[in-house]
Amino acid sequence: MKGNPVQITTGELSGGGRPSEDRILINTDSTLVVVLDGVSTLTDENPRGGWYAQTLGEEILASHERAQHLDLRTTLYEALTTVAGEHDLVPGASPAATVAMVRHRPHDHMVDALVLCDTPVVVEHRGGVEVLRDERLETLVRLSPDRAVMFEQLHAGRGFQSCEHRQVVQQLRDHQMQHINEPGDPLAYWVAEATPQAAHQAVVRSWPVSDVTRMWVMTDGALAGIEPYGLWSWDTFADACTALAPQQVVETIDVYEHTEDPDGIKHPRYKVSDDKALACIGFGTQR
Repeated sequence: MKGNPVQITTGELSGGGRPSEDRILINTDSTLVVVLDGVSTLTDENPRGGWYAQTLGEEILASHERAQHLDLRTTLYEALTTVAGEHDLVPGASPAATVAMVRHRPHDHMVDALVLCDTPVVVEHRGGVEVLRDERLETLVRLSPDRAVMFEQLHAGRGFQSCEHRQVVQQLRDHQMQHINEPGDPLAYWVAEATPQAAHQAVVRSWPVSDVTRMWVMTDGALAGIEPYGLWSWDTFADACTALAPQQVVETIDVYEHTEDPDGIKHPRYKVSDDKALACIGFGTQR
């Protein structure tokens, strides 16, 4: 970007055994970064979460190109509407995706971010490190008694392949599906799917670009390196992304999962290793 250089580096890794359903998309002038974590429907024989994440991400870039100064929620709403209409997607039976977006507006000297579901945006600015989150899904899962059962089973060493684990994960997913994109539901969580109105429920924030040094956008598989694994604090994670590069960061998380906690005894979770996507955005040369 002429006169306002932004450096973007990325790291991506499949959780294993199949192509990753996470996606990172960047527009041609590097003013918009979109990170998505695709979620397939439970009945899909061929997972479509990756297809949906890619398709929606491309439409977000196209919607942004048509009108670059819209509220990011409006950009996402238009993209969701287009994808649902063009592919005859039905709420509740559609693949879905979390969405995080970072937009640099060089003419306005601002940076905007949007988070929908559990793909956070992390900002390093003059006041320290700020994490922009949408915690509604996490809150919903925490309230389910099945989560405690899953934790107990894994702590006891029964592993990810046991029938008990598969059953409790299914129960957790059933619980989530009862509250997805439900207006008026106090336990609702919102995710990009065939309900465009979910875009208006996204968490958004803006900062003067002069206050921002670095930003990170990551799916929950990459977030796990900090929370809950504790491989880094937020401060040391920032330094690791610079020293190691984001690809090595996601590989380090994957190695930890497979070698240090392959059965989820230390850190109970849905599966051994989730897909990981991490985008690092540097603004340091603008100072």
